[in-house]
Amino acid sequence: MKTFTYTEIKNNVSEIIEMVKSGEEIVVSSTKSKEIIAVIIPYHRYEKRKERILGILKGIASYREKDNFKLTDQE
Repeated sequence: MKTFTYTEIKNNVSEIIEMVKSGEEIVVSSTKSKEIIAVIIPYHRYEKRKERILGILKGIASYREKDNFKLTDQE
């Protein structure tokens, strides 16, 4: 995962889009404070995300699945 400031992204948008298209994940940070603002991921990774209901933990907890995480029908 590579990190670019907002200004770097603005000045190199075509190259960064090509990086994302080839599978790179890009972290966007503030130019001045270096605070992380966002992550740009390839669409196919975004599309694979599944909405999960956390029930009573909604708003309190969160979870993440790794890209290679798989369950069989038996599990």
